[in-house]
Amino acid sequence: MAISTREEQRALDGDEKDIVAKTHHPAIRDIDDKELRELAGLLRSRRDRARTEAHRRRREMRGKAEPKGAKASAGEAGSHLKVEVLAMAMRRLNNEVERRRRLSAKTTLADNARRALTLKRSAEEETDAHPNSRTAHDGMRAVQNKKPKNLIRPMELGRQRQAAKVAQARRDSRPG
Repeated sequence: MAISTREEQRALDGDEKDIVAKTHHPAIRDIDDKELRELAGLLRSRRDRARTEAHRRRREMRGKAEPKGAKASAGEAGSHLKVEVLAMAMRRLNNEVERRRRLSAKTTLADNARRALTLKRSAEEETDAHPNSRTAHDGMRAVQNKKPKNLIRPMELGRQRQAAKVAQARRDSRPG
């Protein structure tokens, strides 16, 4: 569910507003990688703290925990909204980190492919310069099979084998 900017501002305190504002679209692209990692760590700790606070308030409302203040919490809607806002900001940060990682991997892959192509071309030039090397220059040539083709049908071979078996069985069964 989308949360409006007005609801975000209402749910967060002062410095949390600044942190979450950096995670929105135009601002997140301008942050360098180091600052992005620091922001993710800070936001993660704030989200975890808000989650713990919301959990404590829910337990107070159910009567399972002692109240932190003079009386137990009556509602936890604000703390739940704060957790959602911080979680969405964390999700935006993680998506940006992943987008940058994919972009970096793509450029690294392209650079490696270009370097491999130049290495391959330089290796081809070196083999052309040394014609007496032990590598095949024109590629492999087919070698004729020197075995004569077997012209006897496989069915005939099987028939002969079976006949030999039967003959041997007859010889073995004769009294001797």
